[in-house]
Amino acid sequence: MQSTSVAGDTLVSSAWHDASAITLIAGACLVWYSVVALVCCIGVLQLWRHFSQPRKEVVWGDDALDITVIRPIKGLEPCLYDCLASTFRQQYPLEKLHIRFCIADRGEPSLPILERLLRDFPEHDAQILVEEEDADLQNGTLVLGPNPKIRNMSHAYREAPSDVVWILDCNVWVAPGTVGRMVARLEGAQSRHKNKFVHQLPLVVDTEGSTMADETHGRLDGNPDGTKQNLSTTLPSDERTASAIGGGRLEEVFMSSSHAKFYTAINTVAIAPCIVGKSTMFRRSHLDSLTHGKGIDFFSQNICEDHLIGDLLWKQHVPEEQRGEVWGKHAMLFGDLAVQPMANMSVREYWSRRVRWLRVRKFTVTLATLVEPGTESFLCSACGAFAVSTLPWFHDKLGMPQTWAAFALSWLLSVSIWCVMDRLLYLHLHSAKSIEVDKDTPAFARPPKTGRRRLFGEWLLAWLGREALALPIWIWAFWGGTKVQWRNKRFWVGIDMKVHEIRDDEQMNGHAKKS
Repeated sequence: MQSTSVAGDTLVSSAWHDASAITLIAGACLVWYSVVALVCCIGVLQLWRHFSQPRKEVVWGDDALDITVIRPIKGLEPCLYDCLASTFRQQYPLEKLHIRFCIADRGEPSLPILERLLRDFPEHDAQILVEEEDADLQNGTLVLGPNPKIRNMSHAYREAPSDVVWILDCNVWVAPGTVGRMVARLEGAQSRHKNKFVHQLPLVVDTEGSTMADETHGRLDGNPDGTKQNLSTTLPSDERTASAIGGGRLEEVFMSSSHAKFYTAINTVAIAPCIVGKSTMFRRSHLDSLTHGKGIDFFSQNICEDHLIGDLLWKQHVPEEQRGEVWGKHAMLFGDLAVQPMANMSVREYWSRRVRWLRVRKFTVTLATLVEPGTESFLCSACGAFAVSTLPWFHDKLGMPQTWAAFALSWLLSVSIWCVMDRLLYLHLHSAKSIEVDKDTPAFARPPKTGRRRLFGEWLLAWLGREALALPIWIWAFWGGTKVQWRNKRFWVGIDMKVHEIRDDEQMNGHAKKS
C-alpha cells in the first residue's frame, strides 16, 4: 500500500509540474502576443497620423546646407529615368545641390539614360563617376573590400563637395520637397536637437514591365540616342504566371504591411537602430570621425553597409557630443516615402532577395533576426491562440474551452484581424495621400485611378502567400547556409559580418592571367 501511495504521489507531482510548465509557456506566449500587438498598433497609428496628407514645403534660402546626392547605379531598373530625374526636381537652391551618379564601368547599360539626364538638366551640378576610372582605386593607393556598392560610391563620397551626403538608391523616386525636409530634420526640425542620421520609409509599387533579369542585364527596349527606356513592355500573356510576376506582389504587400508597421514603430520608440538604406542622410565629418577618416570605405568588407553606418552613428559619440552637446541619434522622415517601382519580380527572385538580407542580418542583429518569425501573423497568432485556450483565467472568467477547436478558432480570428488591418494599411499607403503630386509625378507614385491599387482578391492571395512563405524563408536563410547573391556576384557571409566573394574557376583563371 505504501509503495502504491508513493507511486501515486509521483504521478500527481509529475502531472502538476507538466501543467505548471504548460501554463508558464502559455503565459509567455500571451506576453509575446501582447507586445507584438502593441508594436503593430503603434506603427499603424503613426502611419495614419503622418502619411495622410502632403507635408509642408521647407523653404531654404542662403542658409541652405550644401548637399551631395550619391546615387549608386547597377543595371536598368524599372522607371529608372523618372527615379533619377526626381533628384533634379527637388525644391532646393540649385547651387546647393550636387548630384553624383556612380557606375562600375562604361559598359553599364544605364549610361545612355544618365547622359540624357545630364542633357535634360544642364543647369545642375551633376556628374557621372566610373569606378574603373577611379585612379586611387586602380593604382592601388586605395584598397577596398568586395562590397560592390561601396566600391561604386567610394569616389563620389571621397570627393563630395559638401559635408552632408544623401545616399539614395537608383531605384527609388522621391517627392520634390524631400531633400528640404530631410535637411530640416537633420538640423533639428520636429525635435529638440540636431540629428546625426535621417532616413525614409520605403514603399514598393509593383508595376507591369519586363522581367527583373532583363532589367538587370540591360535588355530593355531603348532608343540609341539615350532617350527614356521603354518600360511599357509587358511579358507575353502566356508568361505572366503567378510564379513569374508574383514576387513583386509579395514584396509590395510586405513593404506596405509588416515591414511598414514595425519599421515605423521601432523608429517611433527609438529603442534601437532600424534602417533600410534606400534613402539616408548624414554628415561625412561625423562618419569620418568614427572610422579613422575612411568614411563609407570602412564598410567595404561588409554587405549591409546601410545598417552598419546607422548603427555606428547610433552607438558612438561624434565630436560635438564629446564636447558635451546633445544630438539625436536617428530620425525617420515621417510623411515622406521613398517609392520603389518594381517590375515582374518572380517568386524565386523574391525568395532569394529575402534570404540574402536575412543571412546578412543574422550576424548583424542576431537577436532581432532570431525572434522575427514570432512577429509574423501566422506564428504570432498561434502564440496568442495557445495562450487563450490554455491559461485558466480565460477558461474560468470568459468560459474559453481548453480544446483544439478553441485554439483553431482563436488563431483564425487573430489572423483575420491582422489581415484586415494590413489591408487598410495597404490602401492607406498606396493612396499616395502624403505625396506632393505635380505634372512630373510618375504614374506609380500617383493615387490609383480606381482608389485602390489591387482588388481585394488579388491582394489577399499575395498577402496569404507572403505570410505563408515567411517562416520557410526564415528557416532556409537562418539555418541553410551563409551564401548570398547580390549585384550579379556571389558571396559568403562570415560571423564577423564580413563578406567574401565566391569566384568560380573561370573567374579565378582570368584574374590570374590579368595579374
